[in-house]
Amino acid sequence: MVRGRDVSSYRNRHEKISQNVLAACNFDLEFMYVLNGWEGSTHDSKLLNDALSRRNGLKVPQGHGNDPQNENELFNLRHASLRNVIERIFGIFKSRFTIFKSAPPFPFKTQAELVLACVALHNFLRKECCYDEFPIEPVEESSSSSVLPVNEEENLELIIQTQEQQRENANA
Repeated sequence: MVRGRDVSSYRNRHEKISQNVLAACNFDLEFMYVLNGWEGSTHDSKLLNDALSRRNGLKVPQGHGNDPQNENELFNLRHASLRNVIERIFGIFKSRFTIFKSAPPFPFKTQAELVLACVALHNFLRKECCYDEFPIEPVEESSSSSVLPVNEEENLELIIQTQEQQRENANA
């Protein structure tokens, strides 16, 4: 929700109101750097220049490629190798936080803060839940006989239902 004369600068190439987010991630699908809150119409190179020029900005590691001949070839090599990882991380991110599949009805500042909060949650979940699923918690023997059904299939079904409810609550 952007109001007034700022609306046009937040329109992206699809004519929708949006914010532009620059994100860097590692090969473990964790966000390492996020710069958000830019207008949807802002060109990517402007975000990159801003991220590189900040005091605690984006640091691009120096490394060896396939012997690129110039800066453009080096950029293209690194860009191509990371593209798949970036597409995967944002696919996971949007699946996990379905609020980003459509425009949430919040003021722009709240939306920008929501991105950062969800990025932090994403990284926490990547570290704590290796398979992007809610972990199955072990059930103590002494309490299981009175609470859980005796049949193992029913036990498994109850655990899966609990996981689905947890997932729904997390999405909500």
